[in-house]
Amino acid sequence: MIDNVNSVPPVTEKGCRITALMESGGVTEVDLTGDNQPNFTRRRKLQENFNVFADDYRYNKKKKPENSSVSGGFIINDQVQLGTTSEVKKVEESSVTCRSHGWISLIGRRREMEDAVAVKPGFLSKGSKKFDYFGVYDGHGGSRVAHACRDALHSLVIQQVSKEEEEEDINWEKVMAESFCKMDGKVNEEGTEMATMGSTAVVAVVGEEEVIVANCGDSRAVLSRGGVAVPLSIDHKPDRSDELDRIERSGGKVINWNGQRVLGVLATSRSIGDMYLKPYVIPDPEVTVSKRSDADEFIILASDGLWDVIPNDVACDVTRRCLNGQMIRRFEQQSKSHATDDQSSEGIKGGLAARAASFLAELAIGRGTRDNISVIVVELNGSVSSSTD
Repeated sequence: MIDNVNSVPPVTEKGCRITALMESGGVTEVDLTGDNQPNFTRRRKLQENFNVFADDYRYNKKKKPENSSVSGGFIINDQVQLGTTSEVKKVEESSVTCRSHGWISLIGRRREMEDAVAVKPGFLSKGSKKFDYFGVYDGHGGSRVAHACRDALHSLVIQQVSKEEEEEDINWEKVMAESFCKMDGKVNEEGTEMATMGSTAVVAVVGEEEVIVANCGDSRAVLSRGGVAVPLSIDHKPDRSDELDRIERSGGKVINWNGQRVLGVLATSRSIGDMYLKPYVIPDPEVTVSKRSDADEFIILASDGLWDVIPNDVACDVTRRCLNGQMIRRFEQQSKSHATDDQSSEGIKGGLAARAASFLAELAIGRGTRDNISVIVVELNGSVSSSTD
Protein backbone atom coordinates (compact mmCIF):
# COMPACT_ATOMS: atom_id res chain seq x y z
CA MET A 1 0.00 0.00 0.00
CA ILE A 2 1.05 3.60 -0.45
CA ASP A 3 0.75 5.08 3.01
CA ASN A 4 3.98 7.08 3.04
CA VAL A 5 3.87 8.46 -0.47
CA ASN A 6 4.48 12.02 0.59
CA SER A 7 7.93 10.95 1.73
CA VAL A 8 8.87 9.62 -1.71
CA PRO A 9 11.57 11.93 -3.14
CA PRO A 10 11.47 13.25 -6.67
CA VAL A 11 13.39 11.30 -9.29
CA THR A 12 16.80 12.97 -9.31
CA GLU A 13 19.16 10.06 -9.73
CA LYS A 14 21.77 10.48 -12.45
CA GLY A 15 21.12 8.82 -15.78
CA CYS A 16 17.36 8.38 -15.50
CA ARG A 17 15.62 8.64 -18.87
CA ILE A 18 12.08 8.09 -20.02
CA THR A 19 10.35 8.21 -23.35
CA ALA A 20 6.89 9.64 -23.89
CA LEU A 21 4.63 10.89 -26.61
CA MET A 22 4.52 14.64 -27.07
CA GLU A 23 1.42 16.66 -27.96
CA SER A 24 2.59 16.56 -31.59
CA GLY A 25 2.35 12.77 -31.51
CA GLY A 26 6.12 12.26 -31.82
CA VAL A 27 8.30 10.28 -29.45
CA THR A 28 10.88 12.04 -27.31
CA GLU A 29 13.46 10.90 -24.77
CA VAL A 30 13.60 12.93 -21.58
CA ASP A 31 16.59 13.04 -19.23
CA LEU A 32 15.22 13.57 -15.73
CA THR A 33 18.53 14.69 -14.28
CA GLY A 34 19.50 17.69 -16.36
CA ASP A 35 19.85 21.21 -15.05
CA ASN A 36 17.81 22.95 -17.73
CA GLN A 37 14.40 24.31 -16.92
CA PRO A 38 12.33 21.85 -19.02
CA ASN A 39 13.89 18.86 -17.28
CA PHE A 40 13.46 20.46 -13.86
CA THR A 41 9.80 21.03 -14.69
CA ARG A 42 9.51 17.40 -15.86
CA ARG A 43 10.94 16.13 -12.57
CA ARG A 44 8.64 18.35 -10.55
CA LYS A 45 5.59 17.16 -12.51
CA LEU A 46 6.62 13.53 -12.10
CA GLN A 47 6.57 13.84 -8.31
CA GLU A 48 3.41 15.97 -8.30
CA ASN A 49 1.54 13.48 -10.49
CA PHE A 50 2.54 10.68 -8.15
CA ASN A 51 1.31 12.63 -5.12
CA VAL A 52 -1.98 13.40 -6.91
CA PHE A 53 -2.49 9.68 -7.43
CA ALA A 54 -1.55 8.93 -3.83
CA ASP A 55 -4.14 11.36 -2.51
CA ASP A 56 -6.79 9.96 -4.87
CA TYR A 57 -5.88 6.39 -3.96
CA ARG A 58 -6.16 6.94 -0.21
CA TYR A 59 -9.51 8.70 -0.68
CA ASN A 60 -10.98 6.05 -2.97
CA LYS A 61 -9.71 3.19 -0.78
CA LYS A 62 -12.07 4.43 1.92
CA LYS A 63 -14.98 3.93 -0.47
CA LYS A 64 -14.26 0.37 -1.62
CA PRO A 65 -13.30 -3.00 -0.11
CA GLU A 66 -9.63 -3.63 0.63
CA ASN A 67 -9.38 -6.32 -2.03
CA SER A 68 -10.88 -4.28 -4.84
CA SER A 69 -8.34 -3.49 -7.53
CA VAL A 70 -7.55 -3.13 -11.15
CA SER A 71 -4.56 -4.07 -13.19
CA GLY A 72 -2.85 -2.52 -16.14
CA GLY A 73 0.07 -3.04 -18.45
CA PHE A 74 2.29 -1.91 -21.32
CA ILE A 75 4.45 -3.15 -24.14
CA ILE A 76 8.12 -2.55 -24.78
CA ASN A 77 10.59 -2.53 -27.62
CA ASP A 78 14.34 -2.09 -28.14
CA GLN A 79 15.05 1.31 -26.60
CA VAL A 80 11.61 2.64 -25.88
CA GLN A 81 8.30 2.42 -27.64
CA LEU A 82 4.75 3.44 -27.03
CA GLY A 83 1.88 2.09 -29.06
CA THR A 84 -1.84 1.70 -29.12
CA THR A 85 -4.57 0.09 -31.11
CA SER A 86 -8.32 0.12 -30.92
CA GLU A 87 -8.71 -2.62 -33.50
CA VAL A 88 -11.50 -5.02 -32.59
CA LYS A 89 -11.29 -8.57 -33.89
CA LYS A 90 -14.66 -10.25 -34.42
CA VAL A 91 -15.84 -13.75 -35.15
CA GLU A 92 -19.48 -12.76 -34.85
CA GLU A 93 -20.95 -9.30 -34.65
CA SER A 94 -21.44 -9.63 -30.88
CA SER A 95 -18.16 -11.44 -30.13
CA VAL A 96 -14.85 -9.61 -29.58
CA THR A 97 -11.49 -10.89 -28.43
CA CYS A 98 -10.47 -7.65 -26.75
CA ARG A 99 -11.70 -4.10 -26.95
CA SER A 100 -8.33 -2.33 -27.15
CA HIS A 101 -4.75 -2.54 -25.97
CA GLY A 102 -1.87 -0.17 -25.31
CA TRP A 103 1.79 -0.56 -24.47
CA ILE A 104 4.92 1.28 -23.39
CA SER A 105 8.58 0.42 -22.78
CA LEU A 106 11.13 2.52 -20.88
CA ILE A 107 14.86 2.14 -20.39
CA GLY A 108 14.60 3.85 -17.00
CA ARG A 109 17.83 4.10 -14.98
CA ARG A 110 19.52 1.20 -16.77
CA ARG A 111 22.29 1.80 -19.29
CA GLU A 112 20.96 -0.88 -21.62
CA MET A 113 17.44 -1.75 -22.73
CA GLU A 114 17.02 -5.49 -22.19
CA ASP A 115 13.22 -5.77 -22.33
CA ALA A 116 11.24 -6.73 -25.41
CA VAL A 117 7.53 -7.07 -26.20
CA ALA A 118 5.41 -8.85 -28.79
CA VAL A 119 1.81 -7.90 -29.66
CA LYS A 120 0.18 -10.06 -32.35
CA PRO A 121 -3.56 -9.40 -32.81
CA GLY A 122 -5.34 -12.29 -34.50
CA PHE A 123 -2.17 -14.38 -34.53
CA LEU A 124 -4.01 -17.72 -34.43
CA SER A 125 -7.26 -19.29 -35.63
CA LYS A 126 -8.47 -22.73 -34.59
CA GLY A 127 -11.78 -23.70 -36.10
CA SER A 128 -14.18 -20.87 -35.28
CA LYS A 129 -11.94 -19.54 -32.50
CA LYS A 130 -9.52 -16.67 -32.88
CA PHE A 131 -6.79 -15.53 -30.49
CA ASP A 132 -4.61 -12.50 -29.82
CA TYR A 133 -1.07 -12.79 -28.44
CA PHE A 134 0.69 -10.52 -25.94
CA GLY A 135 4.15 -11.14 -24.50
CA VAL A 136 6.61 -9.31 -22.22
CA TYR A 137 10.22 -10.50 -22.12
CA ASP A 138 12.72 -9.23 -19.53
CA GLY A 139 16.27 -10.04 -20.55
CA HIS A 140 19.37 -10.27 -18.38
CA GLY A 141 23.02 -10.48 -19.33
CA GLY A 142 22.05 -8.73 -22.57
CA SER A 143 19.01 -8.21 -24.77
CA ARG A 144 19.53 -10.96 -27.36
CA VAL A 145 17.44 -13.68 -25.69
CA ALA A 146 14.55 -11.28 -25.06
CA HIS A 147 14.67 -10.20 -28.70
CA ALA A 148 14.76 -13.82 -29.86
CA CYS A 149 11.63 -14.54 -27.79
CA ARG A 150 9.93 -11.47 -29.21
CA ASP A 151 10.64 -12.60 -32.76
CA ALA A 152 9.98 -16.34 -32.51
CA LEU A 153 7.99 -17.52 -29.49
CA HIS A 154 4.55 -16.73 -30.90
CA SER A 155 5.47 -18.60 -34.10
CA LEU A 156 6.44 -21.65 -32.07
CA VAL A 157 3.05 -21.51 -30.34
CA ILE A 158 1.33 -21.50 -33.74
CA GLN A 159 3.41 -24.46 -34.89
CA GLN A 160 2.62 -26.41 -31.76
CA VAL A 161 -1.12 -25.74 -32.02
CA SER A 162 -1.04 -26.98 -35.61
CA LYS A 163 0.21 -30.34 -34.31
CA GLU A 164 -2.80 -30.72 -32.02
CA GLU A 165 -5.72 -32.93 -32.97
CA GLU A 166 -8.44 -31.51 -35.20
CA GLU A 167 -10.77 -30.81 -32.28
CA GLU A 168 -11.13 -27.14 -31.45
CA ASP A 169 -10.18 -27.66 -27.81
CA ILE A 170 -6.46 -26.97 -27.39
CA ASN A 171 -4.27 -28.50 -24.69
CA TRP A 172 -2.73 -25.17 -23.75
CA GLU A 173 -0.50 -26.53 -21.00
CA LYS A 174 1.15 -28.89 -23.46
CA VAL A 175 1.34 -26.25 -26.20
CA MET A 176 3.01 -23.68 -23.97
CA ALA A 177 5.40 -26.16 -22.33
CA GLU A 178 6.57 -27.43 -25.72
CA SER A 179 6.84 -23.92 -27.18
CA PHE A 180 8.90 -22.56 -24.30
CA CYS A 181 11.15 -25.63 -24.37
CA LYS A 182 11.76 -25.23 -28.11
CA MET A 183 12.47 -21.53 -27.63
CA ASP A 184 15.02 -22.42 -24.97
CA GLY A 185 16.58 -24.94 -27.34
CA LYS A 186 16.86 -22.38 -30.14
CA VAL A 187 18.64 -19.98 -27.81
CA ASN A 188 21.01 -22.63 -26.50
CA GLU A 189 21.94 -23.61 -30.04
CA GLU A 190 23.86 -20.33 -30.23
CA GLY A 191 26.42 -21.90 -27.90
CA THR A 192 28.79 -20.05 -25.57
CA GLU A 193 28.07 -16.70 -27.22
CA MET A 194 24.68 -16.59 -25.46
CA ALA A 195 25.32 -19.04 -22.62
CA THR A 196 25.29 -16.30 -19.97
CA MET A 197 22.19 -14.54 -21.33
CA GLY A 198 18.55 -15.25 -20.56
CA SER A 199 15.08 -13.79 -20.40
CA THR A 200 11.88 -14.16 -18.44
CA ALA A 201 8.67 -14.55 -20.44
CA VAL A 202 5.06 -13.86 -19.55
CA VAL A 203 2.60 -14.53 -22.37
CA ALA A 204 -1.15 -14.03 -22.57
CA VAL A 205 -3.20 -15.60 -25.36
CA VAL A 206 -6.63 -13.97 -25.36
CA GLY A 207 -9.58 -15.68 -26.98
CA GLU A 208 -13.27 -14.88 -27.00
CA GLU A 209 -13.99 -17.52 -24.35
CA GLU A 210 -10.74 -17.91 -22.42
CA VAL A 211 -7.48 -16.28 -21.39
CA ILE A 212 -4.32 -18.38 -21.31
CA VAL A 213 -1.27 -17.13 -19.41
CA ALA A 214 2.12 -18.84 -19.49
CA ASN A 215 4.82 -17.49 -17.20
CA CYS A 216 8.49 -18.33 -16.85
CA GLY A 217 10.33 -15.98 -14.47
CA ASP A 218 9.40 -12.93 -12.43
CA SER A 219 7.42 -10.90 -14.92
CA ARG A 220 3.71 -10.98 -14.10
CA ALA A 221 0.15 -10.98 -15.46
CA VAL A 222 -2.78 -9.62 -13.44
CA LEU A 223 -6.47 -9.70 -14.36
CA SER A 224 -9.03 -7.20 -13.11
CA ARG A 225 -12.27 -9.10 -12.54
CA GLY A 226 -15.20 -7.24 -11.04
CA GLY A 227 -12.87 -4.64 -9.52
CA VAL A 228 -10.61 -7.25 -7.88
CA ALA A 229 -6.99 -7.86 -8.85
CA VAL A 230 -6.56 -11.54 -9.71
CA PRO A 231 -2.94 -12.70 -10.29
CA LEU A 232 -2.74 -14.96 -13.34
CA SER A 233 0.89 -15.86 -12.63
CA ILE A 234 3.14 -16.34 -9.61
CA ASP A 235 6.68 -14.99 -9.74
CA HIS A 236 9.44 -17.61 -9.97
CA LYS A 237 11.77 -16.42 -7.21
CA PRO A 238 14.61 -18.58 -5.86
CA ASP A 239 13.27 -18.31 -2.30
CA ARG A 240 9.76 -19.46 -3.25
CA SER A 241 9.45 -22.65 -1.20
CA ASP A 242 8.73 -25.06 -4.06
CA GLU A 243 11.37 -23.44 -6.28
CA LEU A 244 13.96 -23.57 -3.50
CA ASP A 245 13.25 -27.28 -2.97
CA ARG A 246 13.55 -27.97 -6.70
CA ILE A 247 16.87 -26.12 -6.97
CA GLU A 248 18.37 -27.88 -3.97
CA ARG A 249 17.17 -31.31 -5.14
CA SER A 250 18.98 -30.72 -8.43
CA GLY A 251 22.22 -29.92 -6.59
CA GLY A 252 22.07 -26.13 -6.69
CA LYS A 253 22.15 -23.49 -3.99
CA VAL A 254 20.29 -20.26 -3.36
CA ILE A 255 22.66 -17.64 -1.95
CA ASN A 256 21.80 -14.24 -0.51
CA TRP A 257 23.93 -11.92 -2.60
CA ASN A 258 22.11 -8.60 -2.81
CA GLY A 259 18.92 -10.63 -2.59
CA GLN A 260 18.19 -14.34 -2.96
CA ARG A 261 19.85 -15.63 -6.15
CA VAL A 262 20.51 -18.98 -7.81
CA LEU A 263 24.20 -19.70 -7.08
CA GLY A 264 24.37 -16.08 -5.96
CA VAL A 265 23.92 -14.96 -9.59
CA LEU A 266 20.35 -14.94 -10.91
CA ALA A 267 17.37 -13.43 -9.09
CA THR A 268 14.80 -15.58 -10.92
CA SER A 269 14.56 -19.35 -10.74
CA ARG A 270 13.11 -19.92 -14.23
CA SER A 271 14.02 -18.36 -17.54
CA ILE A 272 14.63 -19.03 -21.21
CA GLY A 273 18.36 -19.31 -21.88
CA ASP A 274 20.94 -19.14 -19.05
CA MET A 275 22.53 -22.38 -20.22
CA TYR A 276 25.36 -22.04 -17.67
CA LEU A 277 22.85 -22.26 -14.79
CA LYS A 278 21.09 -25.44 -15.90
CA PRO A 279 19.64 -27.63 -14.45
CA TYR A 280 18.93 -25.24 -11.58
CA VAL A 281 17.23 -22.62 -13.76
CA ILE A 282 14.61 -24.17 -16.06
CA PRO A 283 12.46 -22.87 -18.95
CA ASP A 284 9.25 -24.67 -17.92
CA PRO A 285 6.30 -22.24 -17.77
CA GLU A 286 3.42 -22.37 -15.33
CA VAL A 287 0.19 -22.15 -17.32
CA THR A 288 -3.25 -20.96 -16.25
CA VAL A 289 -6.40 -21.17 -18.37
CA SER A 290 -9.22 -18.89 -17.21
CA LYS A 291 -12.71 -18.82 -18.66
CA ARG A 292 -13.72 -15.28 -19.52
CA SER A 293 -16.70 -13.72 -17.78
CA ASP A 294 -18.66 -10.50 -18.14
CA ALA A 295 -16.87 -9.22 -15.03
CA ASP A 296 -13.43 -9.38 -16.70
CA GLU A 297 -12.24 -5.83 -17.33
CA PHE A 298 -8.59 -5.84 -18.38
CA ILE A 299 -5.22 -7.59 -18.08
CA ILE A 300 -1.84 -6.10 -17.18
CA LEU A 301 1.34 -7.82 -18.32
CA ALA A 302 4.54 -6.21 -17.13
CA SER A 303 8.18 -6.80 -16.30
CA ASP A 304 9.40 -6.58 -12.72
CA GLY A 305 10.45 -2.99 -13.30
CA LEU A 306 6.80 -2.20 -12.57
CA TRP A 307 5.93 -4.90 -10.04
CA ASP A 308 8.97 -4.30 -7.82
CA VAL A 309 7.54 -0.93 -6.80
CA ILE A 310 3.80 -1.06 -7.59
CA PRO A 311 1.52 -3.66 -5.91
CA ASN A 312 -1.13 -5.45 -7.96
CA ASP A 313 -4.08 -3.61 -6.45
CA VAL A 314 -2.48 -0.18 -6.85
CA ALA A 315 -1.67 -0.86 -10.50
CA CYS A 316 -5.25 -1.99 -10.98
CA ASP A 317 -6.72 1.11 -9.37
CA VAL A 318 -4.55 3.35 -11.53
CA THR A 319 -5.52 1.51 -14.69
CA ARG A 320 -9.21 1.57 -13.84
CA ARG A 321 -9.23 5.33 -13.37
CA CYS A 322 -7.21 5.82 -16.56
CA LEU A 323 -9.65 3.70 -18.56
CA ASN A 324 -12.69 5.52 -17.22
CA GLY A 325 -10.98 8.87 -17.87
CA GLN A 326 -10.76 10.05 -14.28
CA MET A 327 -6.99 9.87 -13.88
CA ILE A 328 -6.36 11.27 -17.36
CA ARG A 329 -8.49 14.33 -16.62
CA ARG A 330 -6.55 15.03 -13.42
CA PHE A 331 -3.24 14.47 -15.23
CA GLU A 332 -4.10 16.77 -18.13
CA GLN A 333 -5.48 19.51 -15.88
CA GLN A 334 -2.30 19.50 -13.82
CA SER A 335 -0.11 19.41 -16.91
CA LYS A 336 -1.85 22.48 -18.32
CA SER A 337 -1.54 24.35 -15.03
CA HIS A 338 2.26 23.88 -15.09
CA ALA A 339 2.79 24.27 -18.84
CA THR A 340 5.57 26.78 -19.56
CA ASP A 341 7.03 25.26 -22.71
CA ASP A 342 6.48 22.48 -25.21
CA GLN A 343 8.25 19.84 -23.16
CA SER A 344 6.57 20.60 -19.84
CA SER A 345 3.14 20.40 -21.46
CA GLU A 346 3.70 16.98 -22.95
CA GLY A 347 0.73 14.61 -23.03
CA ILE A 348 -0.13 11.17 -24.25
CA LYS A 349 -2.17 10.76 -27.40
CA GLY A 350 -3.95 7.61 -28.40
CA GLY A 351 -6.36 5.26 -26.72
CA LEU A 352 -7.05 5.06 -23.02
CA ALA A 353 -5.21 1.73 -22.72
CA ALA A 354 -2.01 3.37 -24.00
CA ARG A 355 -2.49 6.25 -21.59
CA ALA A 356 -2.97 3.83 -18.71
CA ALA A 357 0.27 2.06 -19.64
CA SER A 358 2.13 5.36 -19.81
CA PHE A 359 0.81 6.53 -16.45
CA LEU A 360 1.77 3.24 -14.79
CA ALA A 361 5.32 3.50 -16.13
CA GLU A 362 5.64 7.08 -14.93
CA LEU A 363 4.30 6.06 -11.54
CA ALA A 364 6.93 3.31 -11.30
CA ILE A 365 9.68 5.82 -12.06
CA GLY A 366 8.23 8.13 -9.42
CA ARG A 367 8.42 5.23 -6.96
CA GLY A 368 12.13 4.78 -7.72
CA THR A 369 12.30 1.65 -9.88
CA ARG A 370 15.83 0.97 -11.07
CA ASP A 371 14.94 -1.41 -13.90
CA ASN A 372 13.61 -1.27 -17.44
CA ILE A 373 9.81 -1.02 -17.43
CA SER A 374 7.57 -2.76 -19.95
CA VAL A 375 3.79 -2.91 -19.66
CA ILE A 376 0.87 -4.03 -21.81
CA VAL A 377 -2.72 -3.13 -20.93
CA VAL A 378 -5.38 -5.26 -22.63
CA GLU A 379 -8.95 -3.99 -22.23
CA LEU A 380 -11.23 -7.02 -22.38
CA ASN A 381 -14.56 -5.19 -22.52
CA GLY A 382 -15.96 -1.69 -22.44
CA SER A 383 -17.38 -1.77 -18.92
CA VAL A 384 -14.48 0.29 -17.54
CA SER A 385 -14.10 2.97 -20.19
CA SER A 386 -17.85 3.33 -20.62
CA SER A 387 -18.57 3.65 -16.89
CA THR A 388 -19.15 6.98 -15.23
CA ASP A 389 -18.19 7.98 -11.71
